[in-house]
Amino acid sequence: MGCGNSKILPESPFDGKFLFNFFTDKKDVQYIKSVDSFSKKGKKSVSSKQAFMNGDGEKGKQTNNNNKGMAKYKAKFDPRVVSKYDIKALIGRGSFSKVVRVEQKGTKQLYAIKMIDVKQKEGRDVCESELRVLRRVRHRNIVQLIEVFEAPDKIYMVMELATGGELFDRIIARGSFSERDAVKVLQMVLEAVGYLHSLGITHRDLKPENLLYNHLGNDSKLLITDFGLASTRRSWDDTTMTTTCGTPEYIAPEVLMRKAYTCAVDCWALGVITYILLSGTMPFDDENKVKLYRMILKADYNFNGDPWPHVSQAAREFITAFLTVNPDDRMSPVKALKHPWINSNSAQSNKNLHRSISQNLLKRASSRNSNKSATSGRSSKSNRSLRSQHRKVKAKELDEI
Repeated sequence: MGCGNSKILPESPFDGKFLFNFFTDKKDVQYIKSVDSFSKKGKKSVSSKQAFMNGDGEKGKQTNNNNKGMAKYKAKFDPRVVSKYDIKALIGRGSFSKVVRVEQKGTKQLYAIKMIDVKQKEGRDVCESELRVLRRVRHRNIVQLIEVFEAPDKIYMVMELATGGELFDRIIARGSFSERDAVKVLQMVLEAVGYLHSLGITHRDLKPENLLYNHLGNDSKLLITDFGLASTRRSWDDTTMTTTCGTPEYIAPEVLMRKAYTCAVDCWALGVITYILLSGTMPFDDENKVKLYRMILKADYNFNGDPWPHVSQAAREFITAFLTVNPDDRMSPVKALKHPWINSNSAQSNKNLHRSISQNLLKRASSRNSNKSATSGRSSKSNRSLRSQHRKVKAKELDEI
Protein backbone atom coordinates (compact mmCIF):
# COMPACT_ATOMS: atom_id res chain seq x y z
CA MET A 1 0.00 0.00 0.00
CA GLY A 2 2.95 2.25 -0.54
CA CYS A 3 4.39 2.03 2.93
CA GLY A 4 7.76 0.64 1.89
CA ASN A 5 10.99 2.07 0.56
CA SER A 6 11.76 -0.44 -2.18
CA LYS A 7 11.50 2.01 -5.05
CA ILE A 8 13.40 4.86 -6.56
CA LEU A 9 11.65 7.94 -5.30
CA PRO A 10 11.06 11.08 -7.34
CA GLU A 11 13.06 14.14 -6.53
CA SER A 12 10.49 16.85 -7.18
CA PRO A 13 7.84 17.55 -4.52
CA PHE A 14 4.20 18.22 -5.40
CA ASP A 15 3.38 21.89 -5.26
CA GLY A 16 -0.35 21.50 -4.63
CA LYS A 17 -2.26 21.59 -1.35
CA PHE A 18 -3.34 18.67 0.81
CA LEU A 19 -6.87 17.43 0.42
CA PHE A 20 -8.80 17.60 3.69
CA ASN A 21 -11.88 15.62 4.59
CA PHE A 22 -12.40 14.54 0.99
CA PHE A 23 -15.33 12.16 0.60
CA THR A 24 -16.30 9.78 -2.11
CA ASP A 25 -19.49 7.80 -2.04
CA LYS A 26 -19.07 5.01 0.46
CA LYS A 27 -19.39 1.84 -1.57
CA ASP A 28 -18.77 -1.55 -0.09
CA VAL A 29 -15.21 -1.54 -1.35
CA GLN A 30 -11.94 -2.59 0.19
CA TYR A 31 -8.24 -1.79 0.03
CA ILE A 32 -4.99 -3.22 1.43
CA LYS A 33 -3.84 -6.75 1.13
CA SER A 34 -5.37 -9.40 3.30
CA VAL A 35 -3.84 -10.53 6.57
CA ASP A 36 -5.07 -14.01 5.73
CA SER A 37 -2.69 -16.28 3.83
CA PHE A 38 -3.69 -17.88 0.56
CA SER A 39 -1.43 -20.85 1.21
CA LYS A 40 -3.17 -24.15 1.70
CA LYS A 41 -3.32 -25.10 5.33
CA GLY A 42 -0.51 -27.34 6.43
CA LYS A 43 1.63 -26.71 3.33
CA LYS A 44 4.58 -24.42 3.01
CA SER A 45 4.20 -21.96 0.19
CA VAL A 46 6.14 -19.02 -1.13
CA SER A 47 4.08 -15.93 -1.80
CA SER A 48 4.52 -13.72 -4.83
CA LYS A 49 5.73 -11.02 -2.49
CA GLN A 50 8.68 -13.20 -1.49
CA ALA A 51 9.56 -13.92 -5.10
CA PHE A 52 8.98 -10.53 -6.69
CA MET A 53 9.17 -7.91 -3.93
CA ASN A 54 11.93 -5.47 -4.76
CA GLY A 55 14.24 -3.96 -2.19
CA ASP A 56 14.80 -4.32 1.49
CA GLY A 57 11.86 -2.15 2.45
CA GLU A 58 9.00 -3.38 4.59
CA LYS A 59 6.18 -2.65 2.22
CA GLY A 60 3.08 -4.51 3.25
CA LYS A 61 4.92 -6.29 6.03
CA GLN A 62 2.34 -8.20 8.04
CA THR A 63 2.60 -8.29 11.79
CA ASN A 64 2.48 -11.70 13.45
CA ASN A 65 0.23 -10.44 16.18
CA ASN A 66 -2.13 -7.73 14.94
CA ASN A 67 -3.28 -6.82 18.42
CA LYS A 68 0.19 -6.43 19.88
CA GLY A 69 1.03 -2.85 20.52
CA MET A 70 -2.30 -1.55 19.19
CA ALA A 71 -2.80 0.60 22.27
CA LYS A 72 0.43 2.39 21.37
CA TYR A 73 -0.79 3.13 17.87
CA LYS A 74 -4.25 4.18 18.98
CA ALA A 75 -2.74 6.70 21.35
CA LYS A 76 -0.85 8.28 18.45
CA PHE A 77 -3.94 8.75 16.29
CA ASP A 78 -5.53 12.14 15.84
CA PRO A 79 -8.65 12.52 18.03
CA ARG A 80 -10.74 13.31 14.94
CA VAL A 81 -9.85 9.93 13.49
CA VAL A 82 -10.56 7.83 16.60
CA SER A 83 -13.85 9.66 17.15
CA LYS A 84 -15.05 8.35 13.80
CA TYR A 85 -13.20 5.05 13.39
CA ASP A 86 -12.41 2.12 15.70
CA ILE A 87 -8.78 1.06 15.20
CA LYS A 88 -8.80 -2.72 14.83
CA ALA A 89 -5.38 -3.98 13.76
CA LEU A 90 -2.01 -2.99 12.39
CA ILE A 91 -1.77 -4.70 9.01
CA GLY A 92 1.28 -3.10 7.41
CA ARG A 93 4.12 -0.71 8.03
CA GLY A 94 7.09 0.82 6.29
CA SER A 95 9.84 3.31 6.85
CA PHE A 96 7.55 6.31 6.97
CA SER A 97 4.01 4.95 7.17
CA LYS A 98 1.74 2.50 8.96
CA VAL A 99 -1.48 0.90 7.76
CA VAL A 100 -4.27 -0.14 10.09
CA ARG A 101 -7.61 -1.83 9.57
CA VAL A 102 -10.44 0.24 10.99
CA GLU A 103 -14.18 0.05 11.40
CA GLN A 104 -16.33 3.09 10.85
CA LYS A 105 -18.49 3.72 13.88
CA GLY A 106 -22.18 3.41 13.19
CA THR A 107 -21.98 1.77 9.75
CA LYS A 108 -19.48 -0.93 10.85
CA GLN A 109 -17.90 -0.66 7.40
CA LEU A 110 -14.27 -1.76 7.28
CA TYR A 111 -11.60 0.48 5.78
CA ALA A 112 -7.84 0.90 5.86
CA ILE A 113 -6.13 3.99 7.17
CA LYS A 114 -2.69 4.79 5.88
CA MET A 115 -0.93 6.98 8.44
CA ILE A 116 2.01 8.77 6.82
CA ASP A 117 4.72 10.63 8.67
CA VAL A 118 5.14 13.85 6.70
CA LYS A 119 7.93 15.29 8.81
CA GLN A 120 10.33 13.62 6.39
CA LYS A 121 10.45 14.89 2.82
CA GLU A 122 10.23 11.39 1.38
CA GLY A 123 7.00 10.61 3.17
CA ARG A 124 5.54 14.02 2.41
CA ASP A 125 6.31 13.76 -1.32
CA VAL A 126 4.80 10.28 -1.64
CA CYS A 127 1.70 11.33 0.28
CA GLU A 128 1.15 14.43 -1.81
CA SER A 129 1.65 12.52 -5.05
CA GLU A 130 -0.87 9.88 -4.04
CA LEU A 131 -3.45 12.44 -2.94
CA ARG A 132 -3.07 14.38 -6.15
CA VAL A 133 -4.06 11.29 -8.13
CA LEU A 134 -6.69 9.68 -5.92
CA ARG A 135 -8.79 12.79 -5.55
CA ARG A 136 -9.20 12.88 -9.34
CA VAL A 137 -9.91 9.27 -10.25
CA ARG A 138 -13.10 7.24 -10.25
CA HIS A 139 -12.68 3.79 -11.76
CA ARG A 140 -13.79 0.37 -10.56
CA ASN A 141 -10.25 -1.02 -10.92
CA ILE A 142 -8.47 1.82 -9.12
CA VAL A 143 -8.40 2.05 -5.35
CA GLN A 144 -10.68 4.74 -3.94
CA LEU A 145 -9.88 7.40 -1.40
CA ILE A 146 -12.62 7.82 1.20
CA GLU A 147 -11.43 10.62 3.43
CA VAL A 148 -8.30 12.50 4.50
CA PHE A 149 -7.32 14.01 7.85
CA GLU A 150 -4.35 16.32 8.30
CA ALA A 151 -2.34 16.71 11.49
CA PRO A 152 0.83 18.78 11.96
CA ASP A 153 3.16 15.85 11.39
CA LYS A 154 0.91 13.13 9.93
CA ILE A 155 -1.61 12.59 7.17
CA TYR A 156 -4.37 9.98 7.59
CA MET A 157 -5.69 8.57 4.34
CA VAL A 158 -8.87 6.53 4.72
CA MET A 159 -8.87 4.00 1.88
CA GLU A 160 -10.72 1.02 0.54
CA LEU A 161 -9.77 -2.21 2.27
CA ALA A 162 -8.91 -5.10 -0.02
CA THR A 163 -9.23 -8.53 1.55
CA GLY A 164 -8.52 -10.53 -1.60
CA GLY A 165 -4.73 -10.41 -1.45
CA GLU A 166 -2.10 -9.83 -4.11
CA LEU A 167 -2.43 -10.98 -7.70
CA PHE A 168 0.14 -13.75 -7.56
CA ASP A 169 -1.00 -15.06 -4.20
CA ARG A 170 -4.38 -15.64 -5.83
CA ILE A 171 -2.83 -17.41 -8.80
CA ILE A 172 -0.84 -19.76 -6.55
CA ALA A 173 -3.97 -20.56 -4.55
CA ARG A 174 -6.11 -21.32 -7.60
CA GLY A 175 -4.55 -24.62 -8.63
CA SER A 176 -5.30 -23.79 -12.26
CA PHE A 177 -4.25 -20.85 -14.40
CA SER A 178 -4.38 -20.53 -18.17
CA GLU A 179 -3.93 -17.80 -20.77
CA ARG A 180 -7.66 -17.13 -20.62
CA ASP A 181 -7.36 -16.46 -16.91
CA ALA A 182 -4.43 -14.14 -17.59
CA VAL A 183 -6.48 -12.22 -20.16
CA LYS A 184 -9.25 -11.63 -17.62
CA VAL A 185 -6.68 -10.12 -15.26
CA LEU A 186 -5.06 -8.00 -17.93
CA GLN A 187 -8.35 -6.61 -19.23
CA MET A 188 -9.01 -5.04 -15.83
CA VAL A 189 -5.50 -3.64 -15.57
CA LEU A 190 -5.44 -2.32 -19.14
CA GLU A 191 -8.77 -0.55 -18.74
CA ALA A 192 -7.59 1.13 -15.54
CA VAL A 193 -4.20 2.18 -16.96
CA GLY A 194 -5.85 3.48 -20.12
CA TYR A 195 -8.20 5.53 -17.95
CA LEU A 196 -5.27 6.97 -15.99
CA HIS A 197 -3.44 7.91 -19.17
CA SER A 198 -6.54 9.64 -20.52
CA LEU A 199 -6.37 11.92 -17.47
CA GLY A 200 -2.68 12.63 -17.95
CA ILE A 201 -1.71 10.38 -15.03
CA THR A 202 1.30 8.04 -15.24
CA HIS A 203 1.58 5.48 -12.45
CA ARG A 204 5.35 4.92 -12.82
CA ASP A 205 5.44 1.95 -10.44
CA LEU A 206 3.19 -0.72 -11.92
CA LYS A 207 4.14 -4.17 -10.62
CA PRO A 208 2.34 -7.28 -9.32
CA GLU A 209 2.41 -6.30 -5.64
CA ASN A 210 0.50 -3.12 -6.52
CA LEU A 211 -2.37 -5.17 -7.97
CA LEU A 212 -4.74 -6.30 -5.22
CA TYR A 213 -8.02 -8.20 -5.25
CA ASN A 214 -11.06 -6.55 -3.74
CA HIS A 215 -12.31 -9.69 -1.97
CA LEU A 216 -11.78 -13.45 -1.83
CA GLY A 217 -14.58 -14.35 -4.24
CA ASN A 218 -13.93 -15.61 -7.76
CA ASP A 219 -15.78 -12.58 -9.13
CA SER A 220 -13.53 -10.09 -7.32
CA LYS A 221 -12.28 -7.09 -9.22
CA LEU A 222 -8.60 -6.21 -9.30
CA LEU A 223 -7.42 -2.84 -7.96
CA ILE A 224 -4.42 -0.78 -8.99
CA THR A 225 -2.89 0.72 -5.86
CA ASP A 226 0.06 2.77 -4.61
CA PHE A 227 0.28 6.07 -6.46
CA GLY A 228 3.20 7.39 -4.42
CA LEU A 229 5.38 7.79 -7.53
CA ALA A 230 2.60 8.83 -9.93
CA SER A 231 2.88 11.91 -12.10
CA THR A 232 -0.03 14.09 -13.14
CA ARG A 233 0.35 16.20 -16.26
CA ARG A 234 -2.26 18.94 -16.19
CA SER A 235 -1.14 20.57 -19.41
CA TRP A 236 -1.57 18.51 -22.57
CA ASP A 237 1.35 20.28 -24.22
CA ASP A 238 3.61 19.09 -21.41
CA THR A 239 3.39 15.30 -21.44
CA THR A 240 6.99 14.40 -20.68
CA MET A 241 8.73 13.61 -17.40
CA THR A 242 12.39 13.47 -16.45
CA THR A 243 12.58 12.16 -12.87
CA THR A 244 14.28 8.78 -12.51
CA CYS A 245 11.92 6.70 -10.40
CA GLY A 246 10.25 3.31 -10.20
CA THR A 247 11.21 -0.25 -9.32
CA PRO A 248 14.36 -1.33 -11.22
CA GLU A 249 13.16 -4.59 -12.80
CA TYR A 250 10.13 -2.77 -14.22
CA ILE A 251 11.79 0.47 -15.35
CA ALA A 252 11.61 1.33 -19.05
CA PRO A 253 14.82 1.86 -21.07
CA GLU A 254 14.21 5.57 -21.64
CA VAL A 255 14.15 6.18 -17.87
CA LEU A 256 17.52 4.47 -17.45
CA MET A 257 18.93 6.53 -20.33
CA ARG A 258 17.77 9.62 -18.44
CA LYS A 259 15.77 10.85 -21.39
CA ALA A 260 12.48 12.72 -21.18
CA TYR A 261 9.76 10.08 -21.13
CA THR A 262 5.99 9.73 -21.41
CA CYS A 263 3.25 7.49 -20.05
CA ALA A 264 4.68 4.76 -22.30
CA VAL A 265 6.83 3.76 -19.30
CA ASP A 266 3.68 2.21 -17.81
CA CYS A 267 3.25 0.18 -20.99
CA TRP A 268 6.74 -1.26 -20.61
CA ALA A 269 5.83 -2.31 -17.07
CA LEU A 270 2.65 -3.94 -18.41
CA GLY A 271 4.84 -6.08 -20.67
CA VAL A 272 6.96 -7.16 -17.70
CA ILE A 273 3.83 -7.97 -15.68
CA THR A 274 2.35 -10.03 -18.54
CA TYR A 275 5.61 -11.96 -18.90
CA ILE A 276 5.57 -12.78 -15.19
CA LEU A 277 1.87 -13.58 -15.28
CA LEU A 278 2.38 -16.30 -17.91
CA SER A 279 5.62 -17.81 -16.61
CA GLY A 280 6.36 -17.01 -12.97
CA THR A 281 9.71 -15.61 -14.09
CA MET A 282 10.96 -12.11 -14.87
CA PRO A 283 12.11 -11.06 -18.33
CA PHE A 284 14.97 -8.99 -16.88
CA ASP A 285 16.60 -10.37 -13.76
CA ASP A 286 20.14 -10.12 -12.48
CA GLU A 287 21.64 -9.55 -9.03
CA ASN A 288 24.18 -7.21 -10.62
CA LYS A 289 22.46 -3.88 -11.20
CA VAL A 290 24.58 -2.82 -14.15
CA LYS A 291 23.91 -6.13 -15.92
CA LEU A 292 20.20 -5.80 -15.16
CA TYR A 293 20.05 -2.31 -16.64
CA ARG A 294 21.97 -3.40 -19.73
CA MET A 295 19.46 -6.19 -20.27
CA ILE A 296 16.61 -3.68 -20.05
CA LEU A 297 18.29 -1.20 -22.42
CA LYS A 298 18.66 -3.92 -25.06
CA ALA A 299 15.29 -5.55 -24.33
CA ASP A 300 17.40 -8.66 -23.80
CA TYR A 301 14.82 -11.29 -22.87
CA ASN A 302 13.66 -14.60 -24.32
CA PHE A 303 10.88 -17.14 -24.25
CA ASN A 304 13.05 -20.09 -23.30
CA GLY A 305 12.26 -22.66 -20.64
CA ASP A 306 9.05 -23.93 -19.13
CA PRO A 307 6.22 -22.99 -19.65
CA TRP A 308 6.93 -20.97 -22.82
CA PRO A 309 6.58 -23.95 -25.22
CA HIS A 310 2.96 -24.13 -24.05
CA VAL A 311 2.28 -20.40 -24.40
CA SER A 312 0.59 -19.25 -27.60
CA GLN A 313 2.32 -17.20 -30.27
CA ALA A 314 -0.32 -14.50 -29.86
CA ALA A 315 0.60 -14.11 -26.19
CA ARG A 316 4.28 -13.77 -27.04
CA GLU A 317 3.51 -11.15 -29.68
CA PHE A 318 1.43 -9.28 -27.10
CA ILE A 319 4.40 -9.14 -24.71
CA THR A 320 6.82 -8.14 -27.48
CA ALA A 321 4.55 -5.24 -28.47
CA PHE A 322 5.02 -3.84 -24.96
CA LEU A 323 8.70 -4.67 -24.44
CA THR A 324 9.87 -2.48 -27.30
CA VAL A 325 12.83 -0.18 -26.64
CA ASN A 326 11.47 2.68 -28.73
CA PRO A 327 8.55 4.10 -26.71
CA ASP A 328 6.96 5.46 -29.89
CA ASP A 329 6.60 1.90 -31.16
CA ARG A 330 5.31 0.55 -27.86
CA MET A 331 1.71 -0.66 -27.68
CA SER A 332 -0.71 1.53 -25.70
CA PRO A 333 -3.36 0.16 -23.26
CA VAL A 334 -6.11 1.14 -25.72
CA LYS A 335 -4.47 -0.79 -28.54
CA ALA A 336 -3.69 -3.67 -26.21
CA LEU A 337 -7.40 -4.09 -25.45
CA LYS A 338 -7.95 -4.58 -29.20
CA HIS A 339 -5.08 -7.04 -29.61
CA PRO A 340 -6.15 -10.45 -31.05
CA TRP A 341 -4.84 -12.27 -27.98
CA ILE A 342 -7.12 -10.24 -25.73
CA ASN A 343 -10.16 -10.30 -28.01
CA SER A 344 -10.15 -13.84 -29.41
CA ASN A 345 -10.56 -16.98 -27.32
CA SER A 346 -9.21 -18.99 -30.24
CA ALA A 347 -5.88 -17.14 -29.93
CA GLN A 348 -5.56 -18.11 -26.28
CA SER A 349 -4.12 -21.42 -25.20
CA ASN A 350 -6.20 -23.26 -22.62
CA LYS A 351 -3.13 -25.08 -21.27
CA ASN A 352 -2.91 -25.08 -17.47
CA LEU A 353 0.27 -23.14 -16.64
CA HIS A 354 -0.20 -23.23 -12.89
CA ARG A 355 2.40 -25.86 -12.06
CA SER A 356 5.15 -24.17 -14.05
CA ILE A 357 4.35 -20.73 -12.66
CA SER A 358 4.37 -22.00 -9.08
CA GLN A 359 7.63 -23.89 -9.54
CA ASN A 360 9.30 -20.87 -11.08
CA LEU A 361 8.14 -18.69 -8.21
CA LEU A 362 9.60 -21.18 -5.74
CA LYS A 363 12.84 -21.42 -7.68
CA ARG A 364 13.27 -17.66 -7.76
CA ALA A 365 12.52 -17.30 -4.05
CA SER A 366 14.93 -20.13 -3.18
CA SER A 367 17.66 -18.50 -5.26
CA ARG A 368 17.14 -15.17 -3.53
CA ASN A 369 17.35 -16.87 -0.14
CA SER A 370 20.53 -18.72 -1.08
CA ASN A 371 22.23 -15.56 -2.29
CA LYS A 372 21.30 -13.75 0.89
CA SER A 373 22.64 -16.59 3.03
CA ALA A 374 25.89 -16.72 1.07
CA THR A 375 26.58 -13.01 1.51
CA SER A 376 25.57 -12.92 5.15
CA GLY A 377 27.15 -16.23 6.14
CA ARG A 378 23.94 -17.38 7.75
CA SER A 379 20.45 -18.40 6.79
CA SER A 380 17.69 -15.89 7.30
CA LYS A 381 14.13 -16.85 8.04
CA SER A 382 12.87 -13.42 7.09
CA ASN A 383 10.78 -13.06 3.96
CA ARG A 384 12.88 -10.01 3.21
CA SER A 385 15.79 -12.32 2.37
CA LEU A 386 13.75 -13.62 -0.56
CA ARG A 387 13.34 -10.21 -2.15
CA SER A 388 15.46 -8.55 -4.80
CA GLN A 389 18.45 -6.65 -3.51
CA HIS A 390 17.88 -3.81 -5.99
CA ARG A 391 16.75 -0.71 -4.14
CA LYS A 392 17.79 2.37 -6.03
CA VAL A 393 19.41 3.54 -9.22
CA LYS A 394 22.70 5.32 -8.66
CA ALA A 395 24.12 7.84 -11.09
CA LYS A 396 27.43 5.97 -11.18
CA GLU A 397 25.68 2.78 -12.28
CA LEU A 398 23.85 4.62 -15.05
CA ASP A 399 27.12 6.17 -16.18
CA GLU A 400 28.62 2.69 -16.44
CA ILE A 401 25.94 1.55 -18.86
